[in-house]
Amino acid sequence: MDIARQAAAVIGRVREKKPLIHHLTNYVTVNDCANIALAIGASPVMADDPAEVEEMVSHAGALVLNIGTLNTRTIESMLIAGKKAAALGKPVVFDPVGVGATTLRTHTAQRIIQEVRPSVIRGNMSEIKILAGMNAGIRGVDSTADEQGGEAIARELSRRLGCVIAITGKTDVIAQGDKRCLIHNGHLMLTGITGSGCMTTSLVGCCCGAVDDLFAAAVAGVAVMGIAGEIAQKTLKTGEEQGTFRMRLFDAISTMQPDTLIHYGKIN
Repeated sequence: MDIARQAAAVIGRVREKKPLIHHLTNYVTVNDCANIALAIGASPVMADDPAEVEEMVSHAGALVLNIGTLNTRTIESMLIAGKKAAALGKPVVFDPVGVGATTLRTHTAQRIIQEVRPSVIRGNMSEIKILAGMNAGIRGVDSTADEQGGEAIARELSRRLGCVIAITGKTDVIAQGDKRCLIHNGHLMLTGITGSGCMTTSLVGCCCGAVDDLFAAAVAGVAVMGIAGEIAQKTLKTGEEQGTFRMRLFDAISTMQPDTLIHYGKIN
């Protein structure tokens, strides 16, 4: 079975299994991440107090960690929840938002990688290059790095950290050891709404909570967002812009089926 069909099958499993996905994510996009999880068929929970995260993650199918809006309390919660999830063998999906922008952000990302050992890391090119020890451009939490060498960087970092690496951009790159996949879906309008990256990470988490094949899960989660962006843009009429696009994006994911991914997916 080729990777596109494997990824399509993951979407079916998410809708059948309806996994509980525990998020410790940033307050700018937390509502969008919860709703995108519901749209794909999963069940989100956003508990982030240190006193309950171990118990909550014990019930979850996967854990999503996102450092978009750091504070001391949530850093502690992420490490507690991440270690518990890892001990229980549950997938941990890490989004190193803006790593490299500040010392705290970079140090926190390093701690999560070293102490939790995430199953999947999803980031933009700047973020992944910084994790790989390379100089990269970043402005706030936005990438300014070009995509040159992304495939080799993803493969090398995947081998080094022993996890799936997903780089999202104009061309998405998913790597796990010697395996790699390129996804050519998406639309520029996705860059004009807050949280498209965070929501992609949530989709990957939903997929990881439904299947054992985390490489196929990462491909599925990333591809769903790109395909939904294309579908949403095509529905827009004159005068409909980012606000309507966001609404249509959720609609496209809510109606996403395995056959949709096979039909629209530009995956190789």
